[in-house]
Amino acid sequence: MYSFVQPGERMFVILTSGSLSISQSVVTLLRADFDSGRGLAQASSLYDAARIVGNCVRRISELDRASLERDSFSFNVHLLLGGQVRGQEPNLYLIYPQGNPIAATEDSLYLQLGECKYGRPILDRGIQATTSLEVAAKYALLSLDATMRSNVTVGPPFDLLLYKKDSLEITRYRRVCAGDRDLMDGREIVFTQDIAIGHKVAARDIKTGEKVYKCGVPIGSAKEPIPAGAHMHLHNLKSDYIATYTLDKDHVFVK
Repeated sequence: MYSFVQPGERMFVILTSGSLSISQSVVTLLRADFDSGRGLAQASSLYDAARIVGNCVRRISELDRASLERDSFSFNVHLLLGGQVRGQEPNLYLIYPQGNPIAATEDSLYLQLGECKYGRPILDRGIQATTSLEVAAKYALLSLDATMRSNVTVGPPFDLLLYKKDSLEITRYRRVCAGDRDLMDGREIVFTQDIAIGHKVAARDIKTGEKVYKCGVPIGSAKEPIPAGAHMHLHNLKSDYIATYTLDKDHVFVK
């Protein structure tokens, strides 16, 4: 989450998905212009701000698209822009890789990017034009939780920001990291060692032979007692997978 704020004048927040390299380049251009009083710092409306973001996407496209596509990589980046300019209504815009924006409307109250299919039904069921900010935040967290439970590639850290209309500043923001007590149902998990990105951590004490679950799916059994906060990998976790095919002595697959 990237914020661009002039207290009392304008407040913008940007979320990104797709290529991290592309999104970082776009945000770097936006930040450089904003800090020097140009770009988003001069946006007269949220639509104007969305067009400024789209123009930065196009600038990076001119620099990198040909090289990426020459090596069979797509120019993949989406940006979600939210915020408000003083004297106008707040809103959301989704900016596509081509630089064109689309706005949230009364018929489409929210916009998403990234992995959407698991959490969207929760938002569709609960979000209405009359939904309060606090209740909408709960639905957003439920939607994100459903996504994390259904897709193992999605997880903390994540950012939550609640914006009050006409405040033109950020007052309610929280970054939720792995091991956060609220994320762990109120339990505090202390890591027993440094954990590499993408590796597993025991959320509670696990007994020898006990099934281990990740996002509700069994992934193996504990080879030894594993305390809460311990690193879980091949040294203390064995797979329960039974192969349909095995290798014979000549390394040929046999059924």
